[in-house]
Amino acid sequence: MRQTSHPARGRQKAAIPSADTKRENILRVAERLFHEQGYADTTIEQIVSELGVAKPYLYYYFRNKQEIFELLSWEPTVACFTVLDGPDDGRPAHEKVALALQSLIRITIEYYPSSFFAFREPQAFRPEFAAELKRLANHFYAKLCALMEQARDEGTLEFGDTRATAQAACSISGYMYTWYRPDGRIGPERMLSELAPLAWRVIGLKRNFPPTKEHT
Repeated sequence: MRQTSHPARGRQKAAIPSADTKRENILRVAERLFHEQGYADTTIEQIVSELGVAKPYLYYYFRNKQEIFELLSWEPTVACFTVLDGPDDGRPAHEKVALALQSLIRITIEYYPSSFFAFREPQAFRPEFAAELKRLANHFYAKLCALMEQARDEGTLEFGDTRATAQAACSISGYMYTWYRPDGRIGPERMLSELAPLAWRVIGLKRNFPPTKEHT
């Protein structure tokens, strides 16, 4: 994806949108159309029509519709599946698990609606892209399951089969695409405070945990 800067030519009477801004506008319009109509029923023609530009404008930034859809799906997926990465902060295992589950829900809400694309329409992805998403998921679940078992050994979590419990807890955020609406009866902040404790119950969290404002 090209991003080219050009030297200024003479005086400019008004600010010219940057390449990043133009690219972001394309993504936001496409995101809305993919959400409203689905991948298959959204066309490049519709995207450029909404933008009020010609096709070459879009093709300067993106190769095709699939690249746009994959990019929109990639960012929230990476954000979710890397919540357990980074240096060890010294927290007990049960807190790391609880905060990871809370983060999945928060990220899903924050990235609405593109956070749902990978769940709604995985058939739209190239095989190699789908394989990379699976690699990220396996990476996350390996870390999550190890922490869950450590916490169970320490007596702070109570559950049966590790993988089944992990997937059940994560499905609270994963299947929000079937019902969540940011303008619904419950707002985003309250939704997080409602759902995080449900995920904690699935993993059998025994100790009281701080409110759902995430630690920094």
